[in-house]
Amino acid sequence: MWFASHLSMQSEWFIARRLFFSEDSTGRMSRPAVRVALTAIIIGVVVMIVSLFVIAGFKKEVSRKVVGFQSHIQVVNFENNNTFELTPIRYDSTLLRLITQTKGVSAAQPFITKPGIIKTADNFHGIVLKGEPLPSDDNPDFWEFFSHNIDRGRLPEKSNEVILSSLLARQLSLDLDSSFLCYFVGKDIRVRKYTISGLYTTGLSEADDMFVIGDIDGLRQLNAFSNDQASGIDILISDRNDIFRIYDELYINIVNRFDDDGNAYYLNNIIDNNPNIFKWLDLLDKNVLIIILLMLAVSIANITTSLIIIIMDSIRLIGTLKSLGSCNKFVSRIFFIEGGLLVAKGMVWGNLIGLTLCALQYAFHIIPLDPQSYYVDFVPIAFDWGWWLLLNIFILTVIMLTLILPSRFVSRISPAEVMRYE
Repeated sequence: MWFASHLSMQSEWFIARRLFFSEDSTGRMSRPAVRVALTAIIIGVVVMIVSLFVIAGFKKEVSRKVVGFQSHIQVVNFENNNTFELTPIRYDSTLLRLITQTKGVSAAQPFITKPGIIKTADNFHGIVLKGEPLPSDDNPDFWEFFSHNIDRGRLPEKSNEVILSSLLARQLSLDLDSSFLCYFVGKDIRVRKYTISGLYTTGLSEADDMFVIGDIDGLRQLNAFSNDQASGIDILISDRNDIFRIYDELYINIVNRFDDDGNAYYLNNIIDNNPNIFKWLDLLDKNVLIIILLMLAVSIANITTSLIIIIMDSIRLIGTLKSLGSCNKFVSRIFFIEGGLLVAKGMVWGNLIGLTLCALQYAFHIIPLDPQSYYVDFVPIAFDWGWWLLLNIFILTVIMLTLILPSRFVSRISPAEVMRYE
């Protein structure tokens, strides 16, 4: 029984391969249909793969830039007034250890933000000076973002050194190694002189136009903070997809705690702080889903039509096989296999072309974008191989399932009717 079944399967594959690979065995009517179906599958797969990697690139790049300025999660004072002039909190090693030992947290460090006004001879501009511990081997994660986006110069090494965006420097007619005065308005006006050690560009224009990054100790002195006081604690996590799980866990462990001054801790996260940006990124996910469904529908329609035309073009072969005693299931499997070979060929070429296009864009940034509108100056690519594999499995499964119906069409063909018209 097994031998007969195995022999039958070999025969089906043999006939299907001959029909698929032999130009002579494909009728004149079916050749254009096969080419159209193959082209539709290739284009559909290319569009789906490019869309998947582009959207993954957008999410990765935009998230990385926002995180570079604000971190994934922040511990701040419960009484903060949603401005950059935050009421300080006190922290100790116990709090930092509680944060860093939470699963998924990669780093944590204090920060201070202070609104100010940069005044030059010809211009002035409102900024937010963010102070962090100076770059060292203990906090490479927090400065990695700016080190990768430095246009010229270096990261700050002294308390009077800062980095600011090339955009802001042009607006204020400043350059590398230039000095400027920054005015801080409170109960009284205080002035500090800073030197530009580096110029960066992130493409996130709102942040580039506002943030100046410097040393936390200088801002501690300016605000008369003690060494255990800060505006808050920046927290970085390993995987952005875990942000809400980690946020909830930290929220339970921290929000019911108070510092030595009686201030209650409060947590916020980057998604809640930037709803417009992340809603836009979520909308891109929906767009990808729509594109995938549309491309699948087009591919399915073309491959189904093509297979029906192939069956009609092979009606003499079907009649011959049935007159020799072949059952409907045997003949149906032949055309199901032939359709599968067509799908496989289209998917292989579609993947090769799609991956090649993505690789070229990833390496050479061929297609530019307006950073004012898209937050990046070129179409970003991120190779998410897990989603790529799932996408290919999904495409192959859906299309192969739809081939069952047209392949069953051969059961309606009678060998007697075929012989009558022959």
